[in-house]
Amino acid sequence: MRIPKLIPWAAAIVAVAFAATALLPAARTRGFDLDRFSRLPVLEGGRVKPLDSVARNSLLLIRSQQAFTWQGRTVGADEWLLDVLFRPEIADVQPVFFINDPEVLGLIGLRQTSDRYFPFRDLEASLDRIQQQAAAAREIDSKQRTRFQGAIVNLFDRIYLYYRLQNTLQMKTGPGQDDLAQLAAFRPLPPAARARPDGWRGVGEALRAGPMDPGVEQLARIGDAWVKQDPILFNVGVASFETLIQAESTGAASHARYEVLFNRLAPFYAGMVIYLLALLVLFASFLWKRDVLQPAAFGLLAAGAFVHTLGLASRIALQGRPPVTNLYSSAVFVGWVTVVAGIFLERMYRRGIGTAVAAAVGFSSLIVAHHLRGDGDTMEMMRAVLDSNFWLATHVVTITIGYSGTFLAGALAIGYALRRQLVPRPDPATTKALVSMTYGVVCFALFFSFVGTVLGGIWADQSWGRFWGWDPKENGALLIVLWNALLLHARWGGYVREKGLMAMAIFGNVITSLSWFGVNMLGVGLHSYGFMEGAVWSLSGFVISLGGSTGARNRCSAAEPWRCEDGACAGRPRSRGFWHYQGAAADGSAACRGVSSLPRAPCR
Repeated sequence: MRIPKLIPWAAAIVAVAFAATALLPAARTRGFDLDRFSRLPVLEGGRVKPLDSVARNSLLLIRSQQAFTWQGRTVGADEWLLDVLFRPEIADVQPVFFINDPEVLGLIGLRQTSDRYFPFRDLEASLDRIQQQAAAAREIDSKQRTRFQGAIVNLFDRIYLYYRLQNTLQMKTGPGQDDLAQLAAFRPLPPAARARPDGWRGVGEALRAGPMDPGVEQLARIGDAWVKQDPILFNVGVASFETLIQAESTGAASHARYEVLFNRLAPFYAGMVIYLLALLVLFASFLWKRDVLQPAAFGLLAAGAFVHTLGLASRIALQGRPPVTNLYSSAVFVGWVTVVAGIFLERMYRRGIGTAVAAAVGFSSLIVAHHLRGDGDTMEMMRAVLDSNFWLATHVVTITIGYSGTFLAGALAIGYALRRQLVPRPDPATTKALVSMTYGVVCFALFFSFVGTVLGGIWADQSWGRFWGWDPKENGALLIVLWNALLLHARWGGYVREKGLMAMAIFGNVITSLSWFGVNMLGVGLHSYGFMEGAVWSLSGFVISLGGSTGARNRCSAAEPWRCEDGACAGRPRSRGFWHYQGAAADGSAACRGVSSLPRAPCR
């Protein structure tokens, strides 16, 4: 095997190996086996998950990060959760509350600092004022709230989560067992071997039940050891509690271990980094060592796709659901389909186009997914109207593949527009390949969009008693189908040529993004599952940027209009003549010949 053929394999192996280093066992923190503690399963948010997920999601909601620096060292989510549960006097002085609204800071009586992180102790004296302002703000529709009202509601929700965590295993302000049962953020005690799988109990429920539960005793030992900072007793207590859980709920323990590995690997973050690296290497190949760097970029893309696939498969296994269950997972899936399709295009055409588009869209989609994490847990319980694995696997997956195809076609068209503006003399063969790719991908997108829309109508008929109700989401799906069909017919009928085809493909991204996200911003319709505050500006910026790409014009010389630098000229109505591509001229540009008696003019 020649050395160049080994380049993509070597790049892929190095990238995957680098991502896999996250799975290496973590070193013990001051002798405490936090790794084993993080694997303990609990019931929270309607599903069984490891304490690691509870800690990460909670700290992400409260601080917007999954770790922080305190007293000169890094405090991870698991260590922070232990302090919240068992050492509240320590947790209360750790700066974990992110506050950047000046009016909220003024209400609390705090000065704005450079890091904008504050401990619970600084907020404690103002809890009544925060609660009163939050209660008043909740009376106003979320879309009508001011910045201050939205910020105060968000702060109160985070304080309430923190308070619930502190009162999950022991009452901070009193011994009431009823309050302990109601305030618990999660249930750590597994059901008995023959009990219902969802029969997990909190500490308060176990105390009310009568005899002391063995699990409560083990948790008390763990807490006592953490308070005394005794790593030996702590590790023994965690091991004993893990053994108890395995005896009563083997499946929960293995599920929790797998989810901890998933959390550590962070496959979508790793994939995002690898996609960005692939894109940078590909750009570098345009300037230096193309025969080495372009295959390396493809290898990195394949590595990113592998990690992306591993993450997607892990979510399916952990949830027991098809790949698309919410907006977050739809962004992950759209990126995955686009990357796989881009790899296929690259293998067909071998011009770097597939690599560039796949890496760019893969990176962008995972960035979008990162900002769609919502309440932290991306594998939350399904809404009742969506709780159907059959329709999730058919309608939802199919329509999302249609989204992917439309976005891929638009990305190819954006590449076409950028290439026309940045490359002085584009290669006509590459231009032709871009047009062919876009046309084929639009056909692919039309098929899946149409089938997905029909399947959605059948599901709607079963759920709501009507096939079509002109719901905003249904209208968006129909617009995607009609636009893709219009694009193909315009091409077949000669109404558009290269530039028109590409402009329509770019505008298809506008329609798809409005159907995908715009429905939630409207806040109406059966398919609206929550207003996405702050996303309006992001979507508006995306649409405006696409408008700039659509408006790009051909670069033709006014002095030599027969030189058409982007390959075959855009066709004109027959009454005004056509420009036809006549092959490459001596200087490498594309020579075009006018077929009419009209004076030659620059291509537009």
